[in-house]
Amino acid sequence: MRLKFLLRPGWLGAIALVVVFAGLCFTTLAPWQFGRSEEAEIRNKAIAESFHAAPKPIDEVLPAGRTPDVTTEWSQVLLTGEYLHTSETLAWQRTVLGEPAFEVITPFRLDDGTTVLVDRGFVRPVDGTRAPDYAAAPSGRVTLTARIRADETDSKQRPLFDHDGHRWAYAVNSGTISEGTGLALRPGYAALSEGQPGVLGALPLPRLESGPYFSYALQWIAFGIMAIITIGYLIYTELRPDSAPAWRRQDSDGPEPGAPEPDSAHSNSEAGRPDSETGRPGSDAAHANTSSVQGSAPSPATSRYASSRKSAPKRRRKLSVAEAIAEEERREAESFERNSRES
Repeated sequence: MRLKFLLRPGWLGAIALVVVFAGLCFTTLAPWQFGRSEEAEIRNKAIAESFHAAPKPIDEVLPAGRTPDVTTEWSQVLLTGEYLHTSETLAWQRTVLGEPAFEVITPFRLDDGTTVLVDRGFVRPVDGTRAPDYAAAPSGRVTLTARIRADETDSKQRPLFDHDGHRWAYAVNSGTISEGTGLALRPGYAALSEGQPGVLGALPLPRLESGPYFSYALQWIAFGIMAIITIGYLIYTELRPDSAPAWRRQDSDGPEPGAPEPDSAHSNSEAGRPDSETGRPGSDAAHANTSSVQGSAPSPATSRYASSRKSAPKRRRKLSVAEAIAEEERREAESFERNSRES
């Protein structure tokens, strides 16, 4: 069976590796990049629509208890209530417009009694890790225009900590800040727009671009296809007649150069063996057999067979440099030994 070589451990491992890699490309990596591309398009659409849509009360866009998603994030909402200054928290180690920054997060109690986090904007650090002096949020009842944002995620789920006289958070997350301050907060938070009461440095909106995710997805699909084509080509090259190993080609091509022909070796051994009945050398019997054969005419089938053997050229394997040197040394040794016997 020509495909039996595929059962070797090396081939089984290579095929298994290609199957796993191509499966990951087609079922995980490419869909993941397609998903990120789709999320970027939805975000861009939501931001573009928010520029023209009038702000709505937060309960119309995001009822109490509902978590922001791709359909509600970046929507402009109206918030009416008052700031809770005592529970203010700063977001640690941010980057805004390519420079280090801290974000000031102040809870805002709405008229309906629920509380939402409000991101008042960013401030630049002092001496690397210290927060500068910044304006406090206004007291009393105010109305704000802000954009809905989804909670950030801290992979290590680190709690709030105190530093330089402020309360700090590693991520703007309503759940983490709720545990640290003891306030019941609505999911998500709201980022203030420019010119609103209590705003510091308004956070810039992300650029409206889809990113390279779609091209990355196509690349993963191409990698999976290339892996399948590669293993298929390797199997094809193994199945070609000229792809057999050197020792296998040597057996199929005939005896090595310089080795005696099987027929001549057999006839020489028969000729040198004495006749068991008469005790005469085998050469006499061979001579008698030769005479009898020469006296009889060969059959047509024998003539055709002989002519076909003469006309069929023998394939000779091309010797490598090492094999040619070894063959030359062997011939010199035989010549030396023959000359020694003759002398």
